[in-house]
Amino acid sequence: MWQFILDNWRPALEILILAVGIYLATRFVRGTRGWPVVIGFVVLFVALTVVTRFLQLEVLGSLLGNATVFIVLGALMIFQPELRRMLGELGNLPLFATAHKQRENIEVVIQTCERLADVKIGALIAIEQSIQLQEAVESGIPVDCEATPEMLETIFFPNNAIHDGGVILKGDRIAYAACIFPLTQRQDLNRSLGTRHRAAIGLSEETDAVVIAVSEETGAISYAYKGQLVRGVTLEELRAFLTSVLVGPAKTRTLVEWVRSRTVEKPRPGPVVITPNEIRPAPPGTAK
Repeated sequence: MWQFILDNWRPALEILILAVGIYLATRFVRGTRGWPVVIGFVVLFVALTVVTRFLQLEVLGSLLGNATVFIVLGALMIFQPELRRMLGELGNLPLFATAHKQRENIEVVIQTCERLADVKIGALIAIEQSIQLQEAVESGIPVDCEATPEMLETIFFPNNAIHDGGVILKGDRIAYAACIFPLTQRQDLNRSLGTRHRAAIGLSEETDAVVIAVSEETGAISYAYKGQLVRGVTLEELRAFLTSVLVGPAKTRTLVEWVRSRTVEKPRPGPVVITPNEIRPAPPGTAK
């Protein structure tokens, strides 16, 4: 028995590593925008392989056998946003932050949303985490000032020259204003969603940022995170969510905890969640 283990532990270890790798890769791509592409490619690849073996097509079989490099390059292109977000999180382990300072930053966002919602002034605020947001936006005016409710309210005031677009917050400072965020390409969203909310979803799909949007039509507050949009939240709900995301990870995260967070079953991207607090939908095609 012991001799059998000594002779076969290497193949068993290789099989285990491959099985874990395939499992993690499958869990990683499930629910992403590239998942249908993966399914279609696997079906096509298996079908071509079966036909090649059955008909003994040597040239086609040789091409399929040498297609590994192209498969890897294709996967990198398809899952570039997800990979960048995952590597950004991994590169920032362990994570340290001051919970008190984070709570102060959250209160600045809460007070800003409360003031803007009361007067129905539209806003789009992105809170940067581990991934640099400037790489994901097309433009932006450097501001580099302390983040206060008064300053944010001034930026989004309709007559301000830089009110159109989004604001990027880095810690307790306003880094950029008038930023154009990438729009989501999802086709399953409600047609009543305007440009502001689609931009919030788009940026949250490509980065790990938390994006808050205030509707200028209804004054409703929404937030987007990891491709999920929740609309019509109250200030207390927004505070609880921001605390769970920004303050919760302030504790040291080990590599094991990070891997566990990547493999635990998560809700797949689906239709936008609309809570009962949503006042009314905006007309189709309007930027809310």
